[in-house]
Amino acid sequence: MSANQAAAAEPVHLVCGHCDAVVRVPPERFADGPRCAKCHNALFEDHPLELKTASFDKHITRSDLPVIVDFWAPWCGPCRAMAPHYEEAARRLKHKARFAKVNSDEEPNVAGRFNIRGIPTLIAFKHGREIARQVGGMDLNGLLRWTGSLVESGQGPCDDRRQKA
Repeated sequence: MSANQAAAAEPVHLVCGHCDAVVRVPPERFADGPRCAKCHNALFEDHPLELKTASFDKHITRSDLPVIVDFWAPWCGPCRAMAPHYEEAARRLKHKARFAKVNSDEEPNVAGRFNIRGIPTLIAFKHGREIARQVGGMDLNGLLRWTGSLVESGQGPCDDRRQKA
């Protein structure tokens, strides 16, 4: 077994969207529908996670997958227009990136930390660091292209560990 194959088999850390527990899952088990060891809910769901101030940092720092966060508000027309596309992107790419939403009206401290001035704003995080930002709504093709470029550019699952191996 080569070093790259061994690194690829290393478990990936995921944060449960229900109880915020950090769970290790081998990538080859992603398609098997893994569940959280603590609360027994599915780790991969077909919709974005709803993040609150209390759980935000844990999700963006402890997940080995990139975390794509949509800063939005319920009164925002472009946010509402993008929502079904964002949900579909989350469903299609759930094994490559974690998708989350932060309601900027309900979580103003999180939005303020990242200098959110217009919504919708998408920020991609990898191990707690902002790696990309997109302001304004996108359709499904735009979301898939933008997120796909992050995953394919070496920002995808486990890439940091593969480079260290």
